[in-house]
This record gives sequence, structure tokens and C-alpha cells, in this order.
Amino acid sequence: MSFEISRKQERFLKEVDEICKIIRPFEEECYLKETFNKKIISEFNKIGMLGCPIARKYGGLGYDIPTYLLAIERLGEEGNSLRTFFSAHISIGEMILQTWGNQEQQKRYLPYTTTGKNIMAFALTEPTAGSDPSSIATSFEDRGDHFVINGKKHWIGNGSVADLITTYAKEIGGTGSNSKNISAFLIETDSRGIRIREMKNKIGMLTVKNAEISFHNCIVPKKNLLGQKGQGLNIAYSALIDGRLSVAAGAIGVMKDCLNESVSHAKTRVQHGSFLAKKQLIQRHIAKIILNMERSRWLIYRAAFIRQKLQNYIEGLKMRDDRWQLKMTRNNREYSVLRAEADNLSAIAKFSASNAAFNTSDRAVQIFGSFAYKKTNRVARHFLDSRAITIYEGTNEVLELKIASHVLGERFRAY
Repeated sequence: MSFEISRKQERFLKEVDEICKIIRPFEEECYLKETFNKKIISEFNKIGMLGCPIARKYGGLGYDIPTYLLAIERLGEEGNSLRTFFSAHISIGEMILQTWGNQEQQKRYLPYTTTGKNIMAFALTEPTAGSDPSSIATSFEDRGDHFVINGKKHWIGNGSVADLITTYAKEIGGTGSNSKNISAFLIETDSRGIRIREMKNKIGMLTVKNAEISFHNCIVPKKNLLGQKGQGLNIAYSALIDGRLSVAAGAIGVMKDCLNESVSHAKTRVQHGSFLAKKQLIQRHIAKIILNMERSRWLIYRAAFIRQKLQNYIEGLKMRDDRWQLKMTRNNREYSVLRAEADNLSAIAKFSASNAAFNTSDRAVQIFGSFAYKKTNRVARHFLDSRAITIYEGTNEVLELKIASHVLGERFRAY
């Protein structure tokens, strides 16, 4: 593993940094108003961030996964709300379409998503199915030349601003296990039979737009089936690998911003005759923040390295075999080993970094004291938003069980 970045990567990350600085005052204003920051699409589109890891032939920048996660890390400094927009659009949106979609689907949608003309979302979670996606109730029926979908999804990031949603549903009357009956679909939000309602009154994540999405006899063309029929849960789980890595990378940015804000405050705030920065208890908080950040950072970089190896293998398989999707799912030992390792490491990275970010923001609030008890304070917003990242993309309780079962084996799986 090399931790050096090229000049090209360095230039791109500098561009991301510059746009983040431009966006910051607008993001802060939108956070207080609880509105979507429309400037992020136009501003980040100038540097191609909306298609960062997507192939150039579809309008993307073609960067590898480690470079993409370094960009996400910088976005995390502006808050989990902003970072979640990109995770939903890219990590569990475009990247899944690029991996599992056929050429027709990729050509039809990716040139629009990479340029921000279309925004993507990922609809798996339901009111009665969160940590157990195999129990989803949203259903589909095969009507010959089209599918009909009925059901309800909720907490869908980007849901009320998306144009294209990857949606997961269970076949009515399907045979075999529940997991084998689930399929994935690319659904355009202007389709008939869709009702989208923004979910409000959240305690944090106030600029990302979550939605409840209802499907009432929604007609989906056969050409919009993503992957093979019955592969839905497999596709969803592969999406969660990238989703968890983006959450983890963004958490590093959160910790970095909390550190910068805390150091700046501690060096200027005087209490009991001296600067806070000279107080041992304050130094202890700052040391813990640094340890949180550094411990998490290397877990993420290692996971990104393995995830890139998996991506390289998939791309090689696509070039060698037209039946690559079947090869990926039928007793392909090399693919299975790489995917299991990427899955496990992404779970470890997300568990560690999300817990660390919440702990870090809590310490930062304590350093600021009453100054941080308003949403106008940056560390206060990080505190509110970081609570959410210990829940979504797999609750941390479930991730602990997942991490243990990777070593114990499926026979001892506790969930």
C-alpha cells in the first residue's frame, strides 16, 4: 500500500477544498433554514465531483476509490448532511449502476447523473425493515412486458430531490427464500404511481432531504431491472460496502473540523486566568480527538485499498466474460473472498469512525461549553449529525455482530 498521492490527485483534492470553502456559508444558512442547498450541484459540477469515481466515457472523472474517499473526507468537514448527499448520489447510486447496470442503462443514465442533471437515491429501508432488509414488504409483480411495484420506503436520502431511485422489492408469489425473491429496479421519480413526501422534524442532518416514498401500482419497464432477477439483495449488500466506506471517510472530515474548531477556541478563550489550551482536561479532550481521528483514518485507507482490489477484479471479469454477473454470484471463489474482505473491513471502518466522530463532536461541544449549545456553532451541528451515522448504513450494534460472524462463520451468525 502506498499513501502517496499523485499531482493529479492533489490538484483535484485542492479543487474540492476550494469549492467547499465557497459552499460553506450557503450550507450553514441552509442548515438553519432546514432547506436543501441547491448550490452544491452547480458548484461541485464545475470540478466533476458528481461523477468522481465514474468512468470518463459516461462523463465522470474516472478516479479510483481511494481518491474518491479522500474527496469525501474533505466534504465531511462541511458536515454529514452535505456528505450524505454525495454518498446517496454516488456511493449507493452511480457506483452501483456502473457495476451492476447493463450498457444500455449506463449510457441512458450515467451521462446525466455525472453532470448533475439527474440526482440519484437508494430506496431499501422501510417502516418495518431496517437492519433486516430481507424482510422488506414492498412488492413487485411481473406482468410480461413490465413490472408493477407497490409498497412504501422511508428515510430515503436525496428522496425528495432525486430523479432516479434504485428501489428494492420482493416478488409476489416468488419461490425459494425471501432473499432470492428480491430484485432491484431503476425507477424514475416522474413515473406514474409514485408519491414522495419529505420527512421533517429531524434532530440533525438538516440539509439532506430524506423522504417517504410510496408506490401505488407503479409501472416499471422491463429494461429498468437492475442486474438479474432475484439479485436484488446481493446488489443492495454490495451498495452498502461503498455506503459504509463513504460514511467512515466523511467521519474523518467531521473529526478534523471538530479538532480545528476546538484548537482555535481553546487558544483564544480565557477562563480562571489562563487560556483553555493550557488546561490539562482540555488537552486531554484534544488528545482523544486526535487519537479518534488517526485510529479511524488507517482503517478506512486499508478498507479502500481492498475495495479497489475488488473493483479491479470486477472490471477485469467484465472485459473477459459477457456472463460476468453470473460469474460474480456462482461459486466464484476469488470474487467471494475479495468481497467478503471488503465487506468486513468496511463494517469495521464505519463502526469505528462513526462512533469516533460522535465521541469527538461530544468532546468538542464540551470544550466550547455553552457556546456550542446553538446550531449556529459548527461543532454543535457535527454533534447533531454524527448521531445519525451510528444508525444508518447498518446500525453499529448490527455491525458488531457482523464483524464477529466474519470470524465465527455463518453457522454462528446472531442476526
